[in-house]
Amino acid sequence: MNGAALVAIAATIGNFLQGWDNATIAGAVVYIKKELQLGAAVEGLIVAMSLIGATLITTCSGTISDWIGRRPMLILSSMFYFLSGLIMLWSPNVYILLLARLLDGFGIGLAVTLVPLYISETAPSEIRGLLNTLPQFTGSGGMFLAYCMIFGMSLLPSPSWRLMLGVLSIPSLLYFALTVFYLPESPRWLVTKGKMLEAKRVLQKLRGREDVSGEMALLVEGLAVGGETSLEEYIIGPADELGEDQEPMADKDHIKLYGPEEGLSWVAKPVSGQSRLSLVSRQGSIANQNVPLMDPLVTLFGSVHERLPETGSMRSMLFPNFGSMFSAAEPNIKNEEWDEESLQREGEGYASEAGDADSDDNLQSPLISRQNTSMEKEMAHPQSHGSVLNMRRHSSLMQGNAGEVAGIGGGWQLAWKWSEREGCPLSSRRGSLVSIPGGDAPIDGEYIQAAALVSQPALYSKELVDQHAVGPAMAHPAKTAGKVQILAALLEPGVKRALIVGIGIQILQQFSGINGVLYYTPQILQQAGVDVLLSNLGIGSDSSSFLISAFTNFLMLPSIAVAMRFMDVSGRRSLLLTTIPVLIISLVALVIGNVFNFGTVAHAVISTICVVIYFCTFVMGYGPIPNILCSEIFPTRVRGICIAICALVFWICDVIVTYTLPVMLSSIGLAGVFGIYAVVCVVSWIFIFLRVPETKGMPLEVITEFFAVGAKQAAGGGAKNE
Repeated sequence: MNGAALVAIAATIGNFLQGWDNATIAGAVVYIKKELQLGAAVEGLIVAMSLIGATLITTCSGTISDWIGRRPMLILSSMFYFLSGLIMLWSPNVYILLLARLLDGFGIGLAVTLVPLYISETAPSEIRGLLNTLPQFTGSGGMFLAYCMIFGMSLLPSPSWRLMLGVLSIPSLLYFALTVFYLPESPRWLVTKGKMLEAKRVLQKLRGREDVSGEMALLVEGLAVGGETSLEEYIIGPADELGEDQEPMADKDHIKLYGPEEGLSWVAKPVSGQSRLSLVSRQGSIANQNVPLMDPLVTLFGSVHERLPETGSMRSMLFPNFGSMFSAAEPNIKNEEWDEESLQREGEGYASEAGDADSDDNLQSPLISRQNTSMEKEMAHPQSHGSVLNMRRHSSLMQGNAGEVAGIGGGWQLAWKWSEREGCPLSSRRGSLVSIPGGDAPIDGEYIQAAALVSQPALYSKELVDQHAVGPAMAHPAKTAGKVQILAALLEPGVKRALIVGIGIQILQQFSGINGVLYYTPQILQQAGVDVLLSNLGIGSDSSSFLISAFTNFLMLPSIAVAMRFMDVSGRRSLLLTTIPVLIISLVALVIGNVFNFGTVAHAVISTICVVIYFCTFVMGYGPIPNILCSEIFPTRVRGICIAICALVFWICDVIVTYTLPVMLSSIGLAGVFGIYAVVCVVSWIFIFLRVPETKGMPLEVITEFFAVGAKQAAGGGAKNE
């Protein structure tokens, strides 16, 4: 956990620099227009040039990051920041300044787009929301510190705008050093390129433990986009409680589950007919079944989280089911390389680094070795308190001490199911089971119901099964990922639904009023008499506005800290549905305060309170969560390009809102502008309630599989309705 947290903190320096730049240009432009005698159009262009640069770089950042990796793009971002800072420090004329601002925009665009993606791909699912709120915190912290610096410089006899802007190059040097010498590459990206050993080493560093084979297996399964994914249900009970007529091996539908201790086993029997759990899985929770226009995805995700709601548990009764990434050979058939590797690596299941010049290509070595049992259909199952899932007698796929979350994160456990195809000793059974979390295993003769996501193994190759009678039927991860066509992947039903969620929430966030309130804040605080108080202290008007802005950003920091605390407990969807009504009330109060005459003092007090509440509430929910969601809901293979699409929409809407605000103010006034923002917030709440699922505590690959299943269910439901 500490490794992932430190990596996330280092990555978010890019967002710190974005916040720093936003504040410094807002202060420096006051002095730039005086020295260079600029008109309003050129002044606006200087400020907007970074937006233009961010928009331009975003159009290609996702595709390039999927090609060369996340880390090189973050290094490039730090270089753009550093170079732009040096050029702004020099800037002999406005044209050079515009060029520097464009380069600065390139750095901002890369950081804003890729830092949330990078954090999501490196963070454990249990604290992914907390770590992905860090960009909001560091961005606001950067703005606060920059405004403090500008305020101090504004008290000098002749403030230097070049120095204000050029200071950016100093923290960008730290960012460059950390990206080059400290930040690892995303393990999920490494898996897409087939660099399994490097991905394993990175995961060990991030998780602080040696055994990361369970998460490695999950990452490989994440290479698939779309595919046939379905929900299956099981009744699980102790094997020794079954009668003779229920002997599991007498019925091909029974699956034997093995615990880590000798003699400890259960049997999973498929559920036939419509069970209570299937109704929940297919139609959503009881509370939402009758809600008109409710997306099945929302209810499907909701059914996961409502199983164990206490203390914000990340664990679920529903457990996803991914494919095995190896096939099991018949025990009495000798395969020298397989057996030698198994003896050497004892359960890590990775190719011996010394045994092959290119270990990543050694497909004879399975990622996770088969337990040395018969070829009967079986599945490993973790003990309730140890969470140890044995794939072989002396090795474990996942392990943790009592009370710790083990497996693939967030209480989700990964296991496999094998079957023997007649006439071929290789596994041909698709799918694998991810078990219920620790504490839910049946004990004392109890039986429980559980569900699984079942999908075709990502590396399972029917062609290899036909070619080789013995050995693993695996395709190389890079080859598997390379088969995915980008356009076809974007048109997959699950990906399309995820894009609707991501693009929709980015558009609505930009039109929800944050830019208008930021624009109006200095005027509101001046009306409240803050400028008069500061002028009595001998502080000029420009310095007063900088100090007011610093105070505004300072107020955001504790609110963001609260959001970090609850992001993985209450969840993203719950925070949005709770905080947006507060935004609506604040905006409506601002409209009322501007429509009716309550007197100068009352108006100033009402406006100030509403603005402070709006800011603090916005950064707790609607500020960070859209970027968090966009970094979670897309498959690994197309995550970069999908996030770039959402970020491009964000920047375009940002430009539209920024440049239409003065026009709207002059045409419909403050009351009209805030009224429109309030209506957009209402629309946002409805959109989130109907379309945005809860993703807290779920591994990224589980989230994307759920989107695929939900899209399939929605399509099936639509066909039935027709």
